[in-house]
Amino acid sequence: IDELFLDLFHKLTSGRQLAASNGLCSISHKEQEVWKKEDKSLVWLIHSTLASYTQVTNFLGTSRSSVTRCKPGANCPSSHSGISRQLSPLSVTEDSSAPILELQNRGSSGVCGHRVERQNRSADDGTQTHSENSSQENRIKARCLSCTSMVLKGIWGLLIILSVSSSWVGTTQIVKITYKNFYCPFFMTWFSTNWNIMFFPVYYSGHLATAQEKQSPMKKFRECSRIFGEDGLTLKLFLKRTAPFSILWTLTNYLYLLALKKLTATDVSALFCCNKAFVFLLSWIVLKDRFMGVRIVAAIMAITGIVMMAYADNFHADSIVGVAFAVGSASTSALYKVLFKMFLGSANFGEAAHFVSTLGFFNLIFISFTPVILYFTKVEHWSSFAALPWGCLCGMAGLWLAFNILVNVGVVLTYPILISIGTVLSVPGNAAVDLLKQEVIFNVVRLAATIIICIGFLLMLLPEEWDEITLRFINSLKEKKSEEHVDDVTDPSVHLRGRGRANGTVSIPLA
Repeated sequence: IDELFLDLFHKLTSGRQLAASNGLCSISHKEQEVWKKEDKSLVWLIHSTLASYTQVTNFLGTSRSSVTRCKPGANCPSSHSGISRQLSPLSVTEDSSAPILELQNRGSSGVCGHRVERQNRSADDGTQTHSENSSQENRIKARCLSCTSMVLKGIWGLLIILSVSSSWVGTTQIVKITYKNFYCPFFMTWFSTNWNIMFFPVYYSGHLATAQEKQSPMKKFRECSRIFGEDGLTLKLFLKRTAPFSILWTLTNYLYLLALKKLTATDVSALFCCNKAFVFLLSWIVLKDRFMGVRIVAAIMAITGIVMMAYADNFHADSIVGVAFAVGSASTSALYKVLFKMFLGSANFGEAAHFVSTLGFFNLIFISFTPVILYFTKVEHWSSFAALPWGCLCGMAGLWLAFNILVNVGVVLTYPILISIGTVLSVPGNAAVDLLKQEVIFNVVRLAATIIICIGFLLMLLPEEWDEITLRFINSLKEKKSEEHVDDVTDPSVHLRGRGRANGTVSIPLA
């Protein structure tokens, strides 16, 4: 802009000088005075326009241009000395030939100075643009990596959801099939719990396959035993910490198997989902966790579903007993989780594998006398070991072990909330199998109870800051809408400005 105005002024004064040299005697003194006044007015207009342009560029934080170096009162370079004196209204003398000579002296040196400075500025802008491009490329790469990790987590989450729900449905259905020829729930619980011993060997096999720095089994075992304390696993801690959790583990599975004898697989799996509500209530009472109204509503919905499930069969004796067993299994499961959080805190995958394997050892050593007593007292009796349905027993124990492994692996590979979703999806999975086997007839009350319990389970999955997250999301949507509205309002002015430039007119806003 400064070069445009100075070029126009240079042409105007050069033309007047040429006219004066050709026939100055024919021009009156009054016309010369008019020219002087017009020159002063034009100089003042150029000065005010450039000053406004300088203020705008300084406000926007742009790089310093040649305009800022020619502000009035500043020390300008030698190549612009004539221009700075001419642009200041106080430096305009009464002699009209002074501005003409000073603007003529601008000539080659001034233009060359502008070109050199422009080249320097273009070099600086080039390096700055290069750094900005590199930083932008780094940001794009980081975003691509984060998106890739999110996609991989989502894929792993989908696979984990299907695997968790399938293993839980398979375990429940195999138990129902086993009950047709063999009904020994405690022996089945004891047998399946012994398979937990293989949890740590499976974990260590995965460590050997994936880790870059291999560790010996004993070193890895000692590292993972820190869940019991800094001293690792001692006999005292083995009895003190493992005994209560092993009893709760056995009691949870035993009550679950007892409930499957009285109720359908769909009803038992739906009632077991109430353990989330019990975990919240126990955590609120024992661990003094944060109170959340939405989780209280979820707990009330779970209790409502339990009552409706019992009412679905008109409060039949077997139905009430089965509901009590299922609710007891969910309660002991919740107590197990709360006590684990209280005494052991959080555990990584290796520590969880070590702990579950320790529970299997404790079950094998200290609880093996219980099925023996039940066998000789004829409570759980079978004719011979050859008559046992080993295929169903091994299938049930294998799927139960796979479920426990998948739950702990899923926390590492994907989001923990997806594990809970996989658990609640076992309810429609069992319902589909029961409908195919024609073992359940869904009336309105049973269907409503199942849906209410599942909704309460999903409400339990909401994070503690769900209300703040929701408000931030709504505010971000409002801000986006307001920005889009502002863009729609400013678009017509942009189009009009583009048309004016296309027609060859340049509009300069006044300060």
